[in-house]
Amino acid sequence: MPREQGGICAEGNLHGLYMMFNAHDGAEAALPSVLAGLASWMQQSADRNADCAFNGFVGIGANYWDNLYPQSRPAQLSPFPQFSADDRHAPSQPVDLFIHLRSDRVDFNHVAAQEVCRRLTGLAELVEEVRSFRYLDNRDLTGFVDGTENPVGSHRREVALVGEGEFAGGSYIHTQRYVHNMGLWQQQSLKTQEDTIGRTKTENVEYPSAAKPAFAHVKRTNLKDANGKSMEILRQSMPYGDMKEQGLFFISCCATPVHFEQMLKSMVHGDGHGHHDHLLNYTQAVTGASFFAPSLDFFDLAANLPR
Repeated sequence: MPREQGGICAEGNLHGLYMMFNAHDGAEAALPSVLAGLASWMQQSADRNADCAFNGFVGIGANYWDNLYPQSRPAQLSPFPQFSADDRHAPSQPVDLFIHLRSDRVDFNHVAAQEVCRRLTGLAELVEEVRSFRYLDNRDLTGFVDGTENPVGSHRREVALVGEGEFAGGSYIHTQRYVHNMGLWQQQSLKTQEDTIGRTKTENVEYPSAAKPAFAHVKRTNLKDANGKSMEILRQSMPYGDMKEQGLFFISCCATPVHFEQMLKSMVHGDGHGHHDHLLNYTQAVTGASFFAPSLDFFDLAANLPR
């Protein structure tokens, strides 16, 4: 398989830094080689800085892909799905480039971000920057363990990476920035919180199937396809925030965008019987974007660089 970008399947880190860019008019001629060089630099930096577990990847926006690579397009790459029902919304804010940086050192992430900005000077404008952190033992700010259903070991690559064809080694990426209503959440009883998630809070034990409310987050996101196979994604989400605003920067990596799209639809619209995800009563997505993170080999080939 072509060489994937290391940050897609990397294990968790202490700190993350996410950067969204919109390209300047006319940047298409230079960007393929710049992005290939940036992805290569990230991989080399990961090898040189294993002590802080640095990793990263570059994603190209679904709405911008054809500007950079008009000769070919990932078969399922499409704009971010917009779902709305009552007061529940999954907004779309398309951007051209997503730069994902993570390590166990805040300072190294900052240095890496400076290098990203240096390479993109004159080519793209930074429109959003979010700095995230590990909270306790991999918990969301709601106090519940996040990513419990993530694939482990070699299965991470099976779930996250396209397996064959021109875009093998790449991944469909979806991002959302959620803002939590922490005041409202903290007013809820422990029982209400646990029913909302479908797990116990301290021990992180999933409710038995018969005891799991139809509105529980676990119920609404643990889906199966027509053949009864679990629709898995690799979550690379992390909490972010300060004392004014707190939430989750959600990141889905998958070999197909269908799994994320079906999960989001299930959360917002529910099961057809009025059971939507009650976690959305306490948190609201304020951004949503769709990307494809190609393999290192694709970047080099598209930029006519030797591999």
